[in-house]
Amino acid sequence: MRHELPRTSPSAPTAATRRAAGGWLDRRDFFGATAGGIGSIALASLLAGDRAAASEPLAIDPTRPFAPRPSHFPMRAKNVIVIFCAGAVSQLETWDYKPELIKWDDKPLPGGPAVTFQGPAGNLARPQYRFRQHGQSGKWVSDLIPHLAELTDDIAFVHSLTSHSNTHGPAENFLSTGFVLDGFPSLGSWVTYGLGSECQDLPAYVAIPDPRGVPQNGANNWGPGFLPAAFQGTTMSSRDPIRHLSATGVEPATDEAARKLLHDLNLRHGAQHPADEKLAARIASYELAARMQLSVPELNDLSSEPAHVLRAYGADDPENDDKAAFARNCILARRLVERGVRFVQLFNGAYASGGKLNWDGHNALKEQYDVHAAILDQPAAALIRDLKQRGLLDETLVVWCTEFGRMPFFQKGAQGRDHNPDGFTCWMTGAGVKPGVSHGETDELGQRAIRDVRPLYDFNATILHLLGLDHERLTFEHNGVDRRLTNVEGDVIHEILS
Repeated sequence: MRHELPRTSPSAPTAATRRAAGGWLDRRDFFGATAGGIGSIALASLLAGDRAAASEPLAIDPTRPFAPRPSHFPMRAKNVIVIFCAGAVSQLETWDYKPELIKWDDKPLPGGPAVTFQGPAGNLARPQYRFRQHGQSGKWVSDLIPHLAELTDDIAFVHSLTSHSNTHGPAENFLSTGFVLDGFPSLGSWVTYGLGSECQDLPAYVAIPDPRGVPQNGANNWGPGFLPAAFQGTTMSSRDPIRHLSATGVEPATDEAARKLLHDLNLRHGAQHPADEKLAARIASYELAARMQLSVPELNDLSSEPAHVLRAYGADDPENDDKAAFARNCILARRLVERGVRFVQLFNGAYASGGKLNWDGHNALKEQYDVHAAILDQPAAALIRDLKQRGLLDETLVVWCTEFGRMPFFQKGAQGRDHNPDGFTCWMTGAGVKPGVSHGETDELGQRAIRDVRPLYDFNATILHLLGLDHERLTFEHNGVDRRLTNVEGDVIHEILS
């Protein structure tokens, strides 16, 4: 039904007509105008309050950019370790059990795509590893990752994630920054911008590349984008400590005297330019570097780790150097959160075409995954167990993620699966996470999310929520737009929270 505004009688002048003529207001006119004015004021007040809550910049002291800052609400997790498996791990060979795929093995997908990302599609292919049930939850997990499979009762799986890209670089961006384009802040940068750090002698945000190299989009995964440069992740690993940090050839006493003199000069220079925030930030950066000269060598020295810890991680494996190096990186990640580092990004897989150095299993998936899983599985599982044993898992969120999933069919003429952004799995464990649950579902062949579909925005919003940050309020004005990690989307996945 169409509703029309009532017509005004020409014989009865309106309030607007009387006001325009400088005339009187009767009682009805007065209360109507007053009510409208109060409503306008209330609406303006609400909008102003919303904008203030959403976009008011954080009060950050440029001389102490990593000083701890209060969260929006009580945090469940104080620290985060993200295990990022670059190359797009197949959900069908790891966490997402599809018995129908076994039944349809080597048959064409009815009505399926003739061509996918890298060429013609072949027939459906069964999981390349056997699945078994684990723990009290009875979760089906692949034999590819037996150590991690033992931890399923501690894990909350999200099986219905989707991405905005089927290309590695943009998809890495989308996972790490919430945008497929370059130039946006990474998750770790948003977190350290919002919360600072409990540790003032180490970076608030550390990215640990795979021993074999960096992921395809490299520093975009830990870059600050348009946030202040102080919030960029610092790269380091057990094999490659921070570059240009050591004062080689300098006696400790001489180095300490030089640092004290430099500190005094910085204070004097800063006092002469109190309004120069960039200068203050640079001085703060230099002073952090000086403190790191003392803290990083001890941090990277794993000789103090007991033999049984090195053995549990596989850090002493004489037959697999890549596994041993990744294991040492996992120990380094634990040591960082022990010392109060807020955000640690631990990469497994490096950029290389054909999946030889990462999880990009187009051509010989099983052959490649045998190599990569042997590097990932034992060290990553040992990291979670070690955190739990030390009581650190109660305050640390551990996230396992990858940029997208894989198709249920092999590529034509190959023994591997093509890219699939329409349904894949990531998971969380630790502080604030409900253990032993699975959320969402893909179809019977594992190609597309069909129940509780969750874009990666939701996954990132949930990480921020566990840290006490409201993803809609953690914003930064850039080019006149209040930007945030989740763009204009995102819902917290409350179903996986304890």
